[in-house]
Amino acid sequence: TGFPVVTVTQSVAAVAGAIFAPAISAITLGLVGPKMFAKRVGRNEAFNHAGNAVSAGLAGVLAWTFGPVVVFWLMGALTVASIVTATRLHNDDIDNAVARGLDCEPDADCDEPSGWKTLIENRPLMTFAVIAFLFHLANAAMLTSVSQLLARTVGKDQATSLTAACIVAAQLVMVPVAIFVGRHAERLGTKPLFLVAFGFLAARGALYTLSDDPYWLVGVQALDGVGAGIFGALFPVVIADLTEGSGRFNVSQGAVATTQGLGAALSATLAGSIIVWAGYSANFLTLAAIAGAGFLLYMIAMPETKKGGQA
Repeated sequence: TGFPVVTVTQSVAAVAGAIFAPAISAITLGLVGPKMFAKRVGRNEAFNHAGNAVSAGLAGVLAWTFGPVVVFWLMGALTVASIVTATRLHNDDIDNAVARGLDCEPDADCDEPSGWKTLIENRPLMTFAVIAFLFHLANAAMLTSVSQLLARTVGKDQATSLTAACIVAAQLVMVPVAIFVGRHAERLGTKPLFLVAFGFLAARGALYTLSDDPYWLVGVQALDGVGAGIFGALFPVVIADLTEGSGRFNVSQGAVATTQGLGAALSATLAGSIIVWAGYSANFLTLAAIAGAGFLLYMIAMPETKKGGQA
């Protein structure tokens, strides 16, 4: 072990993570089609968050009992289990044309995907990319900022346990949120649900400033389960709606995910700078203001992507 080995393995894990989420979305779309996509994505996200909570809990218990090294063995075992599960999927069950966003009838010859210019001229898609950037610019640094604040108030040892509690609490909240969103996105529409996500994100930033009590901070962090739960469940659904029939669903996922990754990366730098210059409260209020800007942009510039939803 050493820094080079850790760097390489983390880079490989990052590449796998970047591929995994859009691949799951594409496979899901190819299996169930556009009409059932939102409901199935909601279920996928519920299982995803439940798995995160269980693995975090197992990691904590095993690390406490056997030491931190056992966590890496646990992650390796879960990876093998994922690979075995993936082998149960059969390519014949997946409509690859639908999986890429082409609008095809069964047994019909599908048209070629639309040109790249179509994506650039898709204003709602470009707007959604900016919105995803703002969401992660506001959200990504909140947990790390809370962790630093906890370390300052209760000490590093207790802060580690409380940070783990923050993560598990948020993941558990995300499970019912994802199921609800998947079931009701067609009826309620994606726009009202996304506005709720931004509203909770802005509220979290403001609520953090009211107290530095560790239990208050953990409770407020649990609200991340609402905002991030909605975002995770609706992200591929909105992109699928905006690119339906173009054959560019997957590349659009990648492009928008790149912008949100950039937002997440800049979030830590922004938060760290503000904490040094002005303190934690100023940082949380700034992140809340960014979430508020995302709320306004979505409300003004983003159309409803579901026909049965509210405009």
